[in-house]
Amino acid sequence: MASRRNRIVMKFGGTSMAGIERIRNVAERVRREAAAGNEVLVVVSAMAGETDRLVQLCREAAALHDPKEYDVVVASGEQVSAGLLAMTLQNMGLNARSFMGWQLVKASGVHGNARVEAVESALLDEALKGGTLAVIPGFTGLAEDGRLATLGRGGGDTSAVAIAAGVKADRCDIYTDVEGVYTTDPRIVPKARKLSQVTFEEMLELAGVGAKVLQVRSVAIAMRENLPLRVLSAFEDKPGTDIVAELSGDQMERNLIAGIAADRNEARVTLTGVPDKPGTVATVIGPIAEAGIQVDMILHAATPDSGASDLTFTAPRASLAQAMAVIEQRKAEIGYQQLLTDDSVAKVSIVGVGIRSNPQLAATMFEVLAERQINLLAVSTSEIKVSALIAESELELAVRVLHSAFGLDSPESKGQAA
Repeated sequence: MASRRNRIVMKFGGTSMAGIERIRNVAERVRREAAAGNEVLVVVSAMAGETDRLVQLCREAAALHDPKEYDVVVASGEQVSAGLLAMTLQNMGLNARSFMGWQLVKASGVHGNARVEAVESALLDEALKGGTLAVIPGFTGLAEDGRLATLGRGGGDTSAVAIAAGVKADRCDIYTDVEGVYTTDPRIVPKARKLSQVTFEEMLELAGVGAKVLQVRSVAIAMRENLPLRVLSAFEDKPGTDIVAELSGDQMERNLIAGIAADRNEARVTLTGVPDKPGTVATVIGPIAEAGIQVDMILHAATPDSGASDLTFTAPRASLAQAMAVIEQRKAEIGYQQLLTDDSVAKVSIVGVGIRSNPQLAATMFEVLAERQINLLAVSTSEIKVSALIAESELELAVRVLHSAFGLDSPESKGQAA
């Protein structure tokens, strides 16, 4: 009996597809995987900068544009990439064809930020069994209203992982402009090390608190489906990072902290003089959530014997104006005295499976920051993450000293953090 062929999904980002020469480089990588006897599906992003160009055209056409037509425009970048890669593969003598996202991915939710509901795998199964290389534009699907829908920023990763799960792929390889997942941003800490393995939990937290390597929703799908992920360089043939359910034996004794994440996309909102009564937080946060704004840290502090309290939360900096508008519209209902905002803050986080069993790690984080006179504006925690809101001007210093304090600097770099 013939052995089963491995089924691999390869996803290439915008920098990988930026021009015909780079598309040829992608095609060569795809050819090698196919030559190794694998069934190959390729998910591609628009060329670097193309989506931003298309978004700007939409804004110029109409400031308040129809989100359904917006989706039609911005999805064209991925379709161009898919067609060009399919042509390139055919020119190399390979049996390849492009599909459209709306043929395969069923989506729900709002246009411009839809969510994957299901993947119709029959077309792909038929093509792969016939020896065809399938090339698919990421970022797109078919909405419930029968219109094309896009999956939001980073949606290419999400669609790649969803398609991999839908066709029961053996793994999904994400090719990017970095060599893998690092202990922190190497642009901030040159001593940062590439990790050979990261757990799904750690990657989910890292992505959620600022690491840009993978989109949060893509990691969540892979974790739910127990689908092995790899993050690899699109430009160099080097080992990447495996995203796995559990660390392998040789990784069990690695640092308790996997990495330090930094996120500048933060804004702080404070409402003073809010009535101190049940339901106050829901009155504020409910409408914010309904507007599709992601809320992170929430602090509710009552003033003794005053009947009043202060409520603080953080939201993405890009959503600050929208959040303020939502709150101001409900001022009478909420009953606050002042609305204060600060968009000069940032978030630094430590992430690692060791946090759940070692509370001293959080204490160490706070002590290290205190030694450098870095003030904590807010704190949030999960089982494997501790995040602190600090002044943006102190972010890089915080990342460097925490990276060093938790023993994450590369072995060949023995210098002290700045």
